Amino acid sequence: MSTDSDLSDQKVIRLTIPAAAEYLRLARLAAADVGSRAGLDFEEIEDLRIAVDELSHALVAPGTEGDVMSLTFAIRGATVTVDGEGPPGATHRMVIQSELSRTIIAAVVDEHALHTDGDIVRFFLRKESREGRTGGRETSGAEG
Repeated sequence: MSTDSDLSDQKVIRLTIPAAAEYLRLARLAAADVGSRAGLDFEEIEDLRIAVDELSHALVAPGTEGDVMSLTFAIRGATVTVDGEGPPGATHRMVIQSELSRTIIAAVVDEHALHTDGDIVRFFLRKESREGRTGGRETSGAEG
């Protein structure tokens, strides 16, 4: 895992792991660390981990075990984005992504996309902290 920084105050972490289900734990651990660094609360970090896990599974397919997948996590303020790219040949997994998986992902992140680029599956997700969405103010509850 390497860390880069650009002039826009964005922190970027790149993770390359074998394209096999038993290594997805590393993706979840990285997601939790990145979420914590972005200031997400416990529930938001768990939501990010769930989304990264669900989308990363779409990048893993039988026959790609010797290949690698890559995840790029970016932190900008209280927002985390993740771009994932699978090895060539994992495209058929997208077809069998369940409706339940899509529903779960939509419920836990602010934005996401899963698509093919030739024979490569890619995903994008964005998770913003509640505090970041409300400008640091709590939006629920009565004033008084």
